[in-house]
Amino acid sequence: MEELNNIIPLTDEDGNEVEFEFLDLIEYEGKEYVVLVPHEEMDEAPEAVILQVENVEDENQESYVSVEDEAVLNAVFEIFKENFKDLLDFVD
Repeated sequence: MEELNNIIPLTDEDGNEVEFEFLDLIEYEGKEYVVLVPHEEMDEAPEAVILQVENVEDENQESYVSVEDEAVLNAVFEIFKENFKDLLDFVD
């Protein structure tokens, strides 16, 4: 897959900065979700991370929160797979 150069640094629960590659922004049931993969795993078979986008007071910033609802995660991932079916091979 061609390098997108869309690196997003996020802070994990331990305060460590981790770089993610942005793959897609998906709207589902009136909410937006980002699909990311850890940047260091891009050459392997990376596991996608789906986070919900939350706007914050500053219009130029966004916050991402984890999604606990398995049905939402599955629905968003299915949309992602459909969007990228011609570019990526998915392993179930």
